[in-house]
Amino acid sequence: MAGVFGDIAGSIERIGLKSTRIRSLSGEEIICSNTELLKNTIHNYKRMTERRSVFGFGVTYSATPDQLRTIPDKVRQAVEDTGDTRIDRAHFRQIGGSSLDFEVVYYVTDPAFNLYMDIQQKINRTLMSEFSDASVEFAFPTHTLHVATAPGASLRAVGQSPKRRPAFQN
Repeated sequence: MAGVFGDIAGSIERIGLKSTRIRSLSGEEIICSNTELLKNTIHNYKRMTERRSVFGFGVTYSATPDQLRTIPDKVRQAVEDTGDTRIDRAHFRQIGGSSLDFEVVYYVTDPAFNLYMDIQQKINRTLMSEFSDASVEFAFPTHTLHVATAPGASLRAVGQSPKRRPAFQN
């Protein structure tokens, strides 16, 4: 059985009367009392039949309404084209603080973690290519600062001293 409990992930090698031996993902043997095992929630990944994936991304506010309408279809197509997947949904989820946010849910029809990661990587590369072709930019956290000045005042760069008039002229 491959599973996770607490911060330990691995495969169970032997279950005894008082303890269980687990081979961790990094290779070491972990011996845990059965009492401790029963106090934790155990995630048994060996019995998964498929893997659910939820991911999100944001695009910049410069995206047009027409571009926003096409994004869910591009995402659906990217997920479907990878194979071994079943798309659940792709939605324009919210207007965020520094991006227009989308959320995607799909299933990988085989529970293998490496396959899941390969599929997600392929989806990400496809979306980057599709969005680049459509002039849609991924957003990153930004803040816009608007600076107002008093009437008649001027702005100067930090550390810049005001222009001084010479004390005398020739």
